[in-house]
Amino acid sequence: MAGVLSRLTALLVVLVIAPLVPGVATRTRALLTGRRGAPVWQLYADIWKLLRRGVVYSRTVTAVFRFTPVVQLAVIIVAALLVPLNGRASFIGFSGDVVAFAYLIALGRFVLVLGALDTGSSFEGMGASREVTFAALAEFGFFVALAALSIAARDLSMGGMLGPSLATRWSVSAPALVMVAMSLFVLLLAEGARSPVDDPTTHLELTMIHEVMILDHSGPDLAVILYASALKLSVLGAVIVRVIAPADISVIARFAALILGLPAIGVVIGVVESSMARLRLPKVPLYLAGGTALSAFGLILLLR
Repeated sequence: MAGVLSRLTALLVVLVIAPLVPGVATRTRALLTGRRGAPVWQLYADIWKLLRRGVVYSRTVTAVFRFTPVVQLAVIIVAALLVPLNGRASFIGFSGDVVAFAYLIALGRFVLVLGALDTGSSFEGMGASREVTFAALAEFGFFVALAALSIAARDLSMGGMLGPSLATRWSVSAPALVMVAMSLFVLLLAEGARSPVDDPTTHLELTMIHEVMILDHSGPDLAVILYASALKLSVLGAVIVRVIAPADISVIARFAALILGLPAIGVVIGVVESSMARLRLPKVPLYLAGGTALSAFGLILLLR
């Protein structure tokens, strides 16, 4: 019973904190660039405002477009259930669930792309094309990072890879695990549509990727998509926290690592965004290749 309560509490923490992470990143970026910026709780206010508005649908869209927000949020929540957010065990973990986790993240992206293509807009189709191109490159690096964690923990489940088994490996494989954590952060910026891959604040038609795919969504639908994107960022951030924070510490310390670690991820994102310009589109594959190389080097060290 205590284990179930611990897992449920950790899940609720991530669900509640999720909109705070991009808010912290945006606030950090504003402070470091000499601007006042929006408050850290701005996304909470935006979601609440959108939930009270009506929804407008184009005459060209089908049921695919209407179900996009709900399906995207559902798959991200299921993916969160596979992650040992409390540092011990996941809700629905099983051997090989690491593959299910990776493809649930991919499924959420696929559904969002389908919704963009369903509008019939060439503008949104352009953003969808860029999204799947970069996703195809990021997925390989993500699988390499997960393979490295699996070898380090000698387990094929997310609960084993990010649980106590991994904590015991830090004393002998710290350099490799640091490289894997850095690689996951590099890929998180791509998956979370953050700079230097994407810029959530841009309004230039030729540079928009994620934001252009949700232009036709409005009201509660847009609120759900914004929340799902923030939750995805938080879930991937929680994976990094669980890689860095050892699981053999006390329950309070594990929850403190989660509660403080997610905003810390937001701070690091803000620092990166304030110190790096958005990459030109031809340079993004090189950036993703660099993230994959970090995981590959960590994997090589673990195999020695």
